[in-house]
Amino acid sequence: MNSSKRIRLGFTLFIVIIISYLIGFSSGKDAVPPENLIATVANKTLDKPESVDFSAFWTAWNVINQKYAGTTTPDQDRVYGAIEGMTASLGDPYTVFFPPEESKIFQSEIAGNFEGVGMEVGIKDGKLVVVSPIKDSPAEKAGVRAGDFIMMIDGKESLSMPTDKAVKLIRGKAGTNVKLTLVREGAKNPVEITITRATIDLPTVKTTTKTELSGTDGASDGAGLRKDGIFVISLYSFSANSANLFRNALKEFINSGSHKLILDLRGNPGGYLEAAVDMASWFLPSGKVVVREEFGKNREERIYRSKGYNIFSDKLRVVILVDGGSASASEILAGALSENGVAKLVGEKTFGKGSVQELVNITSNTSLKVTIAKWLTPNGHSISEQGIVPDYVVEVMPEDVKNKKDRQMEKAVELLSKEQ
Repeated sequence: MNSSKRIRLGFTLFIVIIISYLIGFSSGKDAVPPENLIATVANKTLDKPESVDFSAFWTAWNVINQKYAGTTTPDQDRVYGAIEGMTASLGDPYTVFFPPEESKIFQSEIAGNFEGVGMEVGIKDGKLVVVSPIKDSPAEKAGVRAGDFIMMIDGKESLSMPTDKAVKLIRGKAGTNVKLTLVREGAKNPVEITITRATIDLPTVKTTTKTELSGTDGASDGAGLRKDGIFVISLYSFSANSANLFRNALKEFINSGSHKLILDLRGNPGGYLEAAVDMASWFLPSGKVVVREEFGKNREERIYRSKGYNIFSDKLRVVILVDGGSASASEILAGALSENGVAKLVGEKTFGKGSVQELVNITSNTSLKVTIAKWLTPNGHSISEQGIVPDYVVEVMPEDVKNKKDRQMEKAVELLSKEQ
C-alpha cells in the first residue's frame, strides 16, 4: 500500500499543474483492441474496481499511438496527464495530482520556502482571486491586495483559469519578472503590476505592543509595557513550527503583565490544522470543541477538542483581527475562540476556505492532494459556504491604504481600552 501523510492543509500555497485531458471520444475501424495493447509503461493494475470499464482508455491510447500526427509525449507523462484529467473532472480546485517535479516543489513549499512572488491564490465566485499576499513578499511590496481578481498573467487571460495552471505561470526563478493585470474593487480600471520573483521565506509570528486609545506602537519584545497596555501577536501562517513560535509569543505576552491581547490573523492563508488546534488550546478548557470535520457519505464527523492548556485567568481580554485574506486554519482559530466566548472579531468577512486535504503518496515520486472533508465551527457553521463575519465589521477604504491608516487595528484598541 502507498503511504499517506495527513498534513491537513487549509488554504496552502497552490502548486503548478497543467491540467490535461487525454481521454476523448474517438472511433475508427483501425482502432486496436485493448487486449492487443503493447505499452512501454509498467502496466501494474492494483485494486482495479470491477465496475469500471477501462477499455475506452486503452483503445484511445492505441489510436493516439497509431494515428496521432504530432509529437507524442513520453508514455509515463501521458499516464500522469490522465490522472490530472481525472482529478480535474471533480471540479474541486484543491484536489490536485503532483507529478514528480511538482511533488518535489510542493514538499519545499510546505517546508516554508520557495521561489515565486509570494501570494496565495484561489477560486471565488468562479474567478481566480488573490487570497492574500504573504507578509513582506514581492507581491505585497508591489501592491497586490487580498481580493484582487487576476485578469491576465503576462498577457494571457486568466480570470477563469484553474489555480494550478495560473500558479505555474506566476511562479518562476528568483530575479525574473511577471506582469499581472488585476481587477480591484473600487478601481475604475484594471491595475497592472510587474513583480520581480524572489526566494520566499514564509514569516510566522511577530509581536508588538499598543498603548491604549492612541494605538501608538510600543516595544517589539514587550519590554517595559505598562499594565494597561495592549499586546499584539501577528500570525502570518500556520506552518509546521508555528505552534512553538506562538507559544514563545504568549510567553512574551505573559511577561508583559498585560491582560489585553490582539491576535492579528489578517492576510493569513492558513496551513496546518494541528497548529490551529494547539493554539486554540491555550485559551480553552480541555474538551471544548475547536473544529468539526464533516466527511459526508454517511460517515460520522470528527471533532477536534482543546488540549486544555488554558493558562489564562478570567481577566484575559482578546480581540482577533480578520479580513478576506484570512482563510483555512485562520478561520478555524477565529471561529473557535469566538464561538467559545473567548474573543471578539474585528475586520472583514473571511475568505471561506473550509475544506480538508490529505496528501497521499501515489508512487515514490508522485503525490495526490485530495479533499476529504469540510470544516465546521464548534456551533456547526460551514466555513466553506459562509466564511466568518466579524462581530464588528470595519472595511478598509482606498484612502486608508494610501494614508497608511489601520482603522481595524484602531477599533480593536478602542474595544480593549473600554474593558477593565
